[in-house]
Amino acid sequence: MEKNLLSSFDDFIAAHGFHNRSEAIRDLIREKLSLEKSEKTGQVMGSITIIYNHHMHNLSEALTDIQHRFQNYIHFANHVHITHDYCMEVIVVRGEERVLRDLTNRIGGQKGVYMALPSFFSFDLD
Repeated sequence: MEKNLLSSFDDFIAAHGFHNRSEAIRDLIREKLSLEKSEKTGQVMGSITIIYNHHMHNLSEALTDIQHRFQNYIHFANHVHITHDYCMEVIVVRGEERVLRDLTNRIGGQKGVYMALPSFFSFDLD
């Protein structure tokens, strides 16, 4: 692998919280296979895990507002207090992958959100 590509991959691994290259490669393979399958079925189910600083001004309200706008895709959300400053939410979702990735990006784009990690799998409704 070229040095630049490997360096970029290592940056990706660090930015997304993977523990090692093997873990990242497995996840990328699963995601690629899921994307191919979702192109056929259009539907995925999974979760979005977020970690954020709940002291950030208006962040909790912004996250709630985003989730309300996507309420038809959210089946369940669980909120956990990690420390005095940080919270984690696991949001169980189902729907079109492009919509759920939009939801993930909107959440992850909020100031004070340290991680928004989607984990989707495709399934056939027939």
